Amino acid sequence: MNKQELIDAIAKATDLSKSKAKEVIDTLLETIKKSVKAGKAVQLVGFGTWKRAARKARTGRNPQTGKEIKIAARKVVRFAVGKEFKDLVNK
Repeated sequence: MNKQELIDAIAKATDLSKSKAKEVIDTLLETIKKSVKAGKAVQLVGFGTWKRAARKARTGRNPQTGKEIKIAARKVVRFAVGKEFKDLVNK
């Protein structure tokens, strides 16, 4: 399912116009992005949790040459699936 299909499904299920459903989804996604960027976890009980994590600097290898390279430290986004969602997928 892509974003447009999600918008269509929400519009149909809630009797919202497609433009209003798109606005809701865009607002939800922007809110999640802003919160995670600020270092705040976003938890939707039963669905999952988005949070920011730090990755340490490390040494890797260039697969073409085999030469060691330094990989800089960076921030990454982690998503942990909620129990209800995980159980639904595993039925």
